[in-house]
Amino acid sequence: MLDIQTLSIAVATVSVVAGVMYYSFQLRNQSKTRQTDLLVRLYSVTNGKDWLEAWEKVIDREVMDHSDYKKKYGFVEFNEVYSFFLLLGVLLRRRLVDIDLVHDIFQGQIKVLWEKVKPIIEGGRKRFNDPSLGKGFEYLYDEMKKREQRLQQIQQ
Repeated sequence: MLDIQTLSIAVATVSVVAGVMYYSFQLRNQSKTRQTDLLVRLYSVTNGKDWLEAWEKVIDREVMDHSDYKKKYGFVEFNEVYSFFLLLGVLLRRRLVDIDLVHDIFQGQIKVLWEKVKPIIEGGRKRFNDPSLGKGFEYLYDEMKKREQRLQQIQQ
């Protein structure tokens, strides 16, 4: 038969384990909440008048290499739009945002913009002898493509 001391040790052990499990679930939930909050704040940037005007200009411009683009348009609007997705890619690489949430919010914009500006970024890499230029944005695009491929495989 169990004595009081053994029973109290068992109850204390179960309580500690339950507390640790509760705390770990809370940390996980808090992390997801912070990621969601971060993406909502970032999303609000893309709804601002300046950003939307910059987006429209960049998307409507013809595709060209880095130096021709610079001569014809400059890089003010380009950098405003491009830098946003560069940052998003860096956050994704560091696992500070969730790929599924990024996909749900920004999927169309990422694909369209990367395919539009890729020649400009590649030209910038050559011009500045910096192969890492734009890697955050490229990472973002590649991860989105991988996610889409995984979803297609699951659906088949």
